[in-house]
Amino acid sequence: MLVGMLRARIAATAAYRAGSPRSTRELAEASAQTRPLGEIEAMIGIQSRHFSDPEDTVASQGAKAVQLALDKAGLAPRDVKRLILTNSTGFDMMCPATANAVCDILGMDGTCGCVDMNNACVGFLNGLDYAARLVHTGIAPVVVVSSEVGSKHIRPDDPRPYLIFADAAAAAVLTCPEPGSDVGFSATYFGNRGQYRESVVMRHACLTGQRETLQFLKSGKDIAKLAVLGLRQVADDVFAQSGLGWNDVDWIVPHQPNGTMLQDIAELFGIDQARMVPVVHFIGNVGSCSTAYGLAELYATRDVRPGQKVLLIGVGAGLSYGALLYHAG
Repeated sequence: MLVGMLRARIAATAAYRAGSPRSTRELAEASAQTRPLGEIEAMIGIQSRHFSDPEDTVASQGAKAVQLALDKAGLAPRDVKRLILTNSTGFDMMCPATANAVCDILGMDGTCGCVDMNNACVGFLNGLDYAARLVHTGIAPVVVVSSEVGSKHIRPDDPRPYLIFADAAAAAVLTCPEPGSDVGFSATYFGNRGQYRESVVMRHACLTGQRETLQFLKSGKDIAKLAVLGLRQVADDVFAQSGLGWNDVDWIVPHQPNGTMLQDIAELFGIDQARMVPVVHFIGNVGSCSTAYGLAELYATRDVRPGQKVLLIGVGAGLSYGALLYHAG
């Protein structure tokens, strides 16, 4: 058994896309873009994404993803001991926690502790880290679910966020592994550079007196440089902890802010793209759900075998960054 391993098994994952698909052509026309469509698609690397219906909420989407994941794990909602809900844009309400609504929808009244968590695009990784620590101490099963309705916080007259953000939900169920097995998380690292927190923001309406919308306050090149800064630090630390390197990892699940940055990440670290599962081209940037959706897509479309290593890594507004190295079982 590996020393220092957080013993927790990813028993099941699931992803859910609400509403209807929206093409980049459709959004480019709505935002009165003058650039050719091919140039826009090449710049953002996104062809389609889903926008939720008006009646969809963070809670309703999250509950659907949780139910799908529990069904795969062979568990009932009332089996769950803890539920962690992540979101990047403020949930459905300020108080109480939206996680309570997810539990209520699923009939988990009085059976499950729950909490909301927001750390921008790194939130799902934070939730997974906390869930692994709970399971390691014997509190299981734990569900981590990310649900995003970014379409409600973008405007056609601000095309940079309008062309990339979208909606989705995804969940992971963590359970206790078999005794004596090397299944779990061998390294985790999280950090932040708060001085860069003004790069991507969504200010509270009580401060601005206006609708809450996502805004990019730095250039794309500057944001990309900050992303590289965070990814380098977190990757170096995780590999220092584990004694491994990029070539020792079987699967890599990165946050996917847009298609071009995903390509840049692969080139920066010399990653064989066959070890990655691109999803941004058909779901867009879905905030904290990006790594959650990527993990679900990995398990749905690839043969993840026991003993293989999966690196989940991301960077987001804050500037926040984090990674977990998982040994599959």
